[in-house]
Amino acid sequence: MRMSRIGVTLFGAALLFSSSAFAGGNDNKGSLRLDEKVTVDGTPLNPGKYKVEWTGDGAEVKVSILQGGQTVATFPAHVAEQKATQSADAYASSNQPNGDKALTAIYFSGKHYSLQVEPASGNQAAAAK
Repeated sequence: MRMSRIGVTLFGAALLFSSSAFAGGNDNKGSLRLDEKVTVDGTPLNPGKYKVEWTGDGAEVKVSILQGGQTVATFPAHVAEQKATQSADAYASSNQPNGDKALTAIYFSGKHYSLQVEPASGNQAAAAK
C-alpha cells in the first residue's frame, strides 16, 4: 500500500515537471532594450525597454513589440536556432540607404534561438515610402 502511494506521487511529480518543462520551451515572450532608434517594418522605435511576444507554429511567426502594455509594432519574423545561448538580451540592426537603422534580429538571454526579421517586410516598407 505504501509503495503504491510513493509510486503515484513520483508519477504525478514526473508528469508535473515534464509538462512545465514543455511549457517553458514554448515561452514566446522576451525583453528588448534598444540603445538607438531603429525601424521595423516601417515603424520607428525609440531607445528604451520593450516586451517582445510572438505567435505562430514552426519557424515563421508574427512578432509584436509592446511598450507600456501597448503594441507599438507588429511584423513577421523567422525563428532561427543559435549554436550557443546568449549571455544577455541583444538585437542587431543594419544601416539603410536613407540613413535609418533597421532592426534585423532579436536575441534572448539563455535561449538557443533568435528572431530574424523577415527581409521582405523591410523591403515592402521601403517600397511604400
